[in-house]
Parts: sequence; structure tokens; C-alpha cells
Amino acid sequence: MLLDAPLVQAVQETGASAGLVFLLPPGDNRLHLTVMTGISQRIVAPWEQMRLAGAVPVSDAVRERRLVWVAGHEEMARRYPRAALALPYAFAVATAPITADGTAWGGLALLWPGSHPPELAPREHDCLRACCHHMGLLLQHAADTGHPVVPGPEPRIIPALRTRAPDTAEALAAFDFAERLPEGCCALDLDGRITFLTAAAAELVGAPVAELRGALPWEALPWLHDPVFEDHYRAAVISRQPVSFTALRPPDRWLSFHLHPDGGGLSVLITPAASDQLTDRATDRPAAADRPADGSRPGRPAAPAAPSRADVLYHLLHLAAALTEAVGVQDVTERVANQIMPAFGIQALALTTAVEGRLRIVGHRGFTAGVLDRFEGLTLTANTPVVRVLSSGVPSFFGTFEDLRRAYPDAVLLDDMAAWAFLPLIASGAPVGSLVLAYDRPFPWGPQERAMLTSLAGLVAQALDRALLYDTKHRLARSLQAGLLPTALPRIPGLDVAARYLPAGRVTDIGGDFYDLIHLGDRTAAAAIGDVQGHNVDAATLMGQVRTAVHATAGAPPGEVLARTNRLLTDLDARLLTSCLYVHLDLAEHRARMASAGHPPPLLRHPDGHTEILTLPPGLLLGIDPDTDYPMTEITLRPGSVLALYTDGLVEAPGGDIEEEIAELAGHLARSGPPPMETLADDLLRRTGLPSPLHDDVALLLIGAQGDGGGTAAGTGRDTPGRDRSDG
Repeated sequence: MLLDAPLVQAVQETGASAGLVFLLPPGDNRLHLTVMTGISQRIVAPWEQMRLAGAVPVSDAVRERRLVWVAGHEEMARRYPRAALALPYAFAVATAPITADGTAWGGLALLWPGSHPPELAPREHDCLRACCHHMGLLLQHAADTGHPVVPGPEPRIIPALRTRAPDTAEALAAFDFAERLPEGCCALDLDGRITFLTAAAAELVGAPVAELRGALPWEALPWLHDPVFEDHYRAAVISRQPVSFTALRPPDRWLSFHLHPDGGGLSVLITPAASDQLTDRATDRPAAADRPADGSRPGRPAAPAAPSRADVLYHLLHLAAALTEAVGVQDVTERVANQIMPAFGIQALALTTAVEGRLRIVGHRGFTAGVLDRFEGLTLTANTPVVRVLSSGVPSFFGTFEDLRRAYPDAVLLDDMAAWAFLPLIASGAPVGSLVLAYDRPFPWGPQERAMLTSLAGLVAQALDRALLYDTKHRLARSLQAGLLPTALPRIPGLDVAARYLPAGRVTDIGGDFYDLIHLGDRTAAAAIGDVQGHNVDAATLMGQVRTAVHATAGAPPGEVLARTNRLLTDLDARLLTSCLYVHLDLAEHRARMASAGHPPPLLRHPDGHTEILTLPPGLLLGIDPDTDYPMTEITLRPGSVLALYTDGLVEAPGGDIEEEIAELAGHLARSGPPPMETLADDLLRRTGLPSPLHDDVALLLIGAQGDGGGTAAGTGRDTPGRDRSDG
């Protein structure tokens, strides 16, 4: 109760419609709604606890120790799109930090009706600051005296103050007065529950007074089970402006509802609707029966139908859900276009961003190539709306081509479009691009439509910002991976080889899998394959170091190559484990010697097609023990044989048995067609039925032994073995 009096005083002296106090307990990073008046707890429930780092006005005010003023819904949609989506109504809000002696104790928020002037009056500003200072001193003193004010399990609600309280006789007279009226009279509290209902009102809505008292109208009356009706109640409570709408009581009785709000609740007048009062429930436009069949007004071109707030919220929630799964910029474009173009009657859409001082169109739908060519590459100083909105951060709306020409005399009509919206895409306070929407008919932009699209742009901005970062990381990952893997395998007489690398479907598409083929001498070569733990830049960097170490020691016995590489990794203390398989190939003797550091066993297909799994002594993974030994195994590699080296991504699946998967891979290799290895590699990947996206990176190196007069090896230009291949 300590904060009740200063809050009520602030609301009364500023003429605010509602007030809320948020406390920031010591050591907490969340603001807790603690005291409130003039608004329903149901409406503000999503904000009962807010992160101090959150993008909402009161969090900004407390975190940055400044007053935050938001003059209306359009500005709210531009600066705080998520809050605007949840409260798409006409209201203004000021928030300020509650501080004392440099300590932030919380924040104060005051709300005004949407009719408030665009600027906060000096008197309101001074009163707000004085109230915050007073509250700060009270909270500081309470803490210093050992009685700190802490948030309760639910916010304390201060009821609206009445100017006077009627006596019993006056209350009965008021009741009789309402009952005598031919219209229906109803009273709702701030939560929307019916507190009073006349007999005439009960007869009009078709339910007994006893059943309705204490109920929410849209829950007690089945024919009001439409989000639009609750939306009208919320609009009246928050905007503090009268709201009217009509509704059909089945089977054929239209009723008119007039809502009159104040700080204590709403008075509702219910009357039969006259024919000239009938309106669409969702939009409050003339009912379909009273409009031309095409929905247009006589004597003017038909305009696209503006959806209701409930429809807007429905589509934006779907868009938000879709954008959470979007990755690259093209994916964002597709999801935005699929969701909003049919929902809002949009004919063309374009996403732009700025690159090195020039406009770049990163996604589009509905515009012709000629239109896009006119704007691609424009300097950011060009006097065009698409450039201006990107540099200024202020949305622009043009209902007709004449409106556009008045603002930009050099504008040229393109693609027969008739109305446009140019919306800045701002994420974390910085512009990331712009969204261009075009209609093929004039559009009379109203406050609701402008705020709706501005809120939509806020969602798109967040997704585009993530997508641009994803695409940048993706390009970096591809470049880094290409730089660390061999661009082409060397030509080695007597060998036919092929390699494939498939990245896992992760954010950066980069991992630690690698392969290599090393030309040692006229009749000797070495092959290596390995897998560094992890899927990030660190794993890729370590993979490059392992590959370099193997190259540096190649030619030594296989066990020694792995031992030296192992000592290097333990000295680096990389804390990432690495498996590796190294093979020394003696083409003159048709033999292969190999050693393994915890790597999956290689497969050997003999010339007759029989395939065996080569069980090698299991050496420790690299990077664990610097004194580890790696035993060597020697095999015969006759002409016509195929040695298959692979990483575990090819044989590991969630819930699967890796030994069974390796046996199945060996079976695929046995049944595969004859060389060349390029064809065999593609066939092997296709037959393994790899999931999409991959759970792990896949590296595959096939080595086909040929006779002394064998054909050419890989690297002839027919394919680049080192590049990513996803056609498997």
C-alpha cells in the first residue's frame, strides 16, 4: 500500500487513464508489475514480469535511466512492434525510472487515451518525474529500515475512485431509472465481467439476468464467441474512447452495442440495429447486403479490404511462427510473401537492404524484372521512396499514384500499381533494410492499416536481420571449408579415386570432417580421413592443423604418422577429440598399410565383389594421451579392389546401431556397380538414404586400385572432388 497514494496522485494530476508500477528487486534482472490502477489485469498479464533487457518502453526507461514517451499506436508499432501486436489500440504511454541515490528501484508507466496530443505536456512531464522521485525515496527508506517493498504473487489493484458514493435510496432510484429505459443497459468491470444488467438487456441478448451476472459476455453468449467482440472491449478499456459495433443474434436479430468506458469499467447500451446501422462485425464497414457485389463504393475504384484486428493478429501470429523457422534471406522472402500477400490483398513485395552505400534487392515477388532493375544498385542518396525509407527509418504510405507524384515528382508508374507502402526494417534500433508493398488498386490508408503494416515490418526486420547473418556465416563457412579441404585430388597412376563432403544442416554448415590423398612417390601414395569433434569454426581450424600435420609426416609408417599428429594435438591442448585413419599405399606391391585412431573401420571390396569390414586395432582418439601407440595393419590391395574410407556421419543415425549400419554400408558397396569411382560414390550416397538435413557431416573417400596400365585418376576436370556434393 506504500505506493498507492503516489500512483493515484500521478494518475489524477496528469489526467492519465491508467498507471502501473514495476519493481526491480535487488539482484533480479526482471521488472515485476506490483501496483496498478485503471486497467484490467487480464490485459496486462503478458507484462507482469519483463526482462530488463527486453524491448518494451518501461524496460528501456529503467535500463537507460530516461523518460520514454510513445505518442500513439503508429509510433509504438515502429519502435516496439511486439508490444504493438499485443495491444493494437489507440493509446499513448510514458514510462520513467524510479530511482533514489543512483539506485534503480523500478519504473512507472502512465497511459492516456489515443486522443492525447502528440507531445507530453511540461506539467505532465514534471508530475511524472516528481512521482518517480517520491516513490524512489519511499522504497529507499523502506529498504534502509529493514522493511523492503517486494513484489507480491499478483499485482495490487487500486480500484477507481468515485467522485461520490450514493446512498441506498439513490442507488435504488438509479436502478429503477435504468429498468424503465426501453433500451438494454449493461455494466462491465475493467475485466469485462457483467456487474449489472437490466431486464430489457437480458431479453435482447436472450439469456436470464442470473446467468449473465458475473460472466464474460463472449463466454456466456455463444453467438459472441468471436475474438472480434472481446477485441472491441479491449479497445474501449485501453483507448478510453467509445466503441460501437453490431452483432447478429441467431437466427436473424441484429443488435447494436455502444461501449462507454471510464476508469472503473464500461457502460453498455444495447439496442436493436436499424437497417442503416448494420455493419460487418469485423470491420465496422457497411454490411455486405448494403454494398455493391464487388465491395466497392459507388463512383470510385474498389479498394482492397482492410482486415479486422482479429484477422490481423491471426495472420501476424502465423507469420511470426513461420519466421522462427526461416534461415536464409530467400527463405524469409518466401514465408513473408506466402503469409501476407493473400491475407492482405498485396500484389507485389520486395525486400531491400544496403550494401556498400547502394540499394540491394534481396528478395521479391510480383514485381517484373524491369522494375527491379531500375532500383537495384541505387546510391543511398537517390531521391526515391525506397531509398528514403531505408535511410530515414520513417514509413511512407501512398494511396494513389498522384500521392506518390506529389512527394516524388520524378516518380514513374510501373507495373500498373496504384498504391504503395514503404516500410523501414529496424532491428535492435538499427535499420537492416526496407519492405516495399504494392497494390493494384488505390488504398485509403488509415491509422489502423498503417500501424498494422508497421508492426508487420517489425517482425520481418528481426527475421531479415537473422537471415542476413545466417547467409554471411554460410558464405564464410563454405569459403573456410573449401579452403581447408583439397580443391582437387592429385592424379596418381594406378588409382581411380573419388571424394565427397556433405555438411550437416547446422547454422554455419561447417564441421571438422576431412579427407586427403597425398602423392608420395612414383609408386607410393597416402590417404587420410578424420573427424574433429564439433561443428564450429574451432573444429574446422583444428581439422586444418590435423591435415597439415598428416601431410608433414606422410611417408612414415602409419603408426608413426598418427603418433606424431597425436603429440601435436596434445601439445595444442585443443580440448577437441579427433578420430583419424591413415593409409600408406604401395602400388608396386599392391599392398596397403594402415593405422586407426578411433575411426570407423574401412571397407574393402575385392575384385569379385565380396566386401569385408577391416577390423583394425582400436587406437585412442588423437589429443588424449601423448604417449599412445597406434598398431599397424597390412592388407593386399589387388587391381579391381576398392577401399572405402568414411566418417561416422555416413553410418550413424539417432537410435540406430552403428555396427548394423556399417554392415549395411558394406552390403551397399558389394552390390554397387563397377568403377569409375565418381559414379560409385554418388551411388553409395544415394543408397544409404541419408536424412535431410544431415545430423552430422559426411566425408567419403573411395580408392580404386587399377592394374599397372590403369586409366586416368580423379582430378581430370570432370569433377572437383573437394567440393560439396548434395546430389546424393
